[in-house]
Amino acid sequence: MVHRQFPINDPERRKWQDPEKILTCIGLEPGMTFVDVGCGDGYFAIPAARMVGQEGKVIAVDLDEGSIMRLQQKAAEEGLRHLSAEVRAAEETVACEGCADFVFFGIDLHDFADPAQVIRNARRMLRPSGLLVDLDWKPEPMSFGPPPGKRFSIGKAQQLIESAGFHVTSVKEAGPYHYIIIARL
Repeated sequence: MVHRQFPINDPERRKWQDPEKILTCIGLEPGMTFVDVGCGDGYFAIPAARMVGQEGKVIAVDLDEGSIMRLQQKAAEEGLRHLSAEVRAAEETVACEGCADFVFFGIDLHDFADPAQVIRNARRMLRPSGLLVDLDWKPEPMSFGPPPGKRFSIGKAQQLIESAGFHVTSVKEAGPYHYIIIARL
């Protein structure tokens, strides 16, 4: 298996993972607050900022300083002043208390040192009507992505989410390589 990084504007990735389509499907709308935990270069954070508009807010965090710098640069180039991006560990991140309409994990829940703590932090960030969204790799062999043994099965991800007090409202396929779990408090 090859570990491959996909640049934010990779047309190949957009064929099998369209961020605007995914964000529309979860219900992201103008004026909302979207927290992207483990945002990388902003593959989801940038489209989310465009979608929520200037009256909304996007908070993006990642451990990788280079990724955050690239995201900040892209946001500045597009005038997305309502997108804030910081280098922070997900296990130590509570970006706001009860302010988020969405806390989003984009193919990274399996990467956190303590995913249960990260989900508990999401609970603190969400407003009562907010949604937790976990988009993740299907646990099957493929030519890219993390090794299958590192990926979370739907059952394992769902158990982690429910253990933090969430109710899973939907589990769906999200293209050929991913699933998406949506949960509420």
